[in-house]
Amino acid sequence: MATRTETLVAKLQAVLGDKLAGVTLALGEVTAVVPAGDLEAAMRVLRDRPELRFESLIDICGVDYSTYGDACAGPRFAVVYHLLSLANNVRLRVRAFAADDEFPVVPTMVDVWPGANWYEREAFDLYGIMFAGHPDLRRLLTDYGFIGHPFRKDFPIYGHVEMRYDPEQARVIYQPVTIEPREITPRIIREQNYADTE
Repeated sequence: MATRTETLVAKLQAVLGDKLAGVTLALGEVTAVVPAGDLEAAMRVLRDRPELRFESLIDICGVDYSTYGDACAGPRFAVVYHLLSLANNVRLRVRAFAADDEFPVVPTMVDVWPGANWYEREAFDLYGIMFAGHPDLRRLLTDYGFIGHPFRKDFPIYGHVEMRYDPEQARVIYQPVTIEPREITPRIIREQNYADTE
């Protein structure tokens, strides 16, 4: 007898057909890969078909695969959706890769699941992934004047400016900062009977 996840894999292959670029079952979790061009239509099928009924969008996150090496030899950026079917008591991960690494774009899912709004804004802010058709795509976690996207693998770990709130100016300001490189050497205690308690 097939398990719940094996049944889900068979349903996905039957229902999505050519909209499904791939599906894997690993560690009890199902991951479906859908091309960005077919994403909205596939997500509507996943939500509306009675045998699937993924009515809940749990999470959306961006992923930068630039340092994965051979593990992912495709496009750099992907958007990963975590879906839940309460009716069927099963979860699904859907991954869609953006075709262009320089300007990653995938369609918005706000019309399918309104709760996608802030998740997509977060992925835009942190990874620079654009969501075509999003009603209000702007930064969510970083300052409006922030340059870059801090979760990208090529984002510098430290910079040359510091951002802080200035109460006198009543706004966020940037000011130069110097960071002294240092080597942290652990302190080694070599005293005899150091840990003995009396």
